Amino acid sequence: MVSLGLWSDTSAVARRGLIDAGWDARLPYRALPYYSTIVFVVRKGNPKGVHDWPDLLKPGVEVITPNPKTSGNGKLSFLAAWGAELRRTGSEDRARAFVTQMYRQCPVLDSGARGATVTFARRMIGDVHLTWENEARLETEELRDELDIIYPSCSIKAEPHVALVDGNVDRKGTRKVAEAYLKFLYTPAAQEVIAKHHYRPINKEILARHSKTLPEIKLFSITEVTKGGCGEAKERFFGQNGVFDRIYEKK
Repeated sequence: MVSLGLWSDTSAVARRGLIDAGWDARLPYRALPYYSTIVFVVRKGNPKGVHDWPDLLKPGVEVITPNPKTSGNGKLSFLAAWGAELRRTGSEDRARAFVTQMYRQCPVLDSGARGATVTFARRMIGDVHLTWENEARLETEELRDELDIIYPSCSIKAEPHVALVDGNVDRKGTRKVAEAYLKFLYTPAAQEVIAKHHYRPINKEILARHSKTLPEIKLFSITEVTKGGCGEAKERFFGQNGVFDRIYEKK
């Protein structure tokens, strides 16, 4: 099975013929037993006063986020920033200006999420780290006396769909056990484990029981950022000569 950060990533595996068509209709909630979002990690006590997306553009605030060309985390952080400003102003021009300035305030763009975490938490570079909620929890638990989590007023809904890799299970004869595992992810027992590890379970009652570590936050879909969803976003924003290329070359 696979559980990748973006629908378009799983779709790419399907286009290679390893996952059967209609994979996202084979399980409940579009094959989404859990979801996540992008939040902020800041230095202890939040010395730069970063509470919401506009605060990222304060003079002197350095933002750490992975390169959206090479990182799923980076892509979602870009789309979260764009979508939040689009929601706030209703203007794509303002959203473009916002992310342009945000990347001007990025001292380094690591190629992946792990590198960005090391840059922020271990190398002590930057004032705010944009990352998945579950990663933020792990980061702050490890460095409890040094870091805090900040929840912005809204953020993007990260959807790591799950899918059976048909080509692999048929070759290995493991379809039955793989299907059983994927179905298990929707059971109360599995949903509790999911919440314990800081992903948001699709079961609302279990999510509510974990509200201290998974507090309520307004989430918007990727389709609010761009109507064509993940596929369109990947090409429009992160493809060759896409939005990111055009704004970053001006940095």
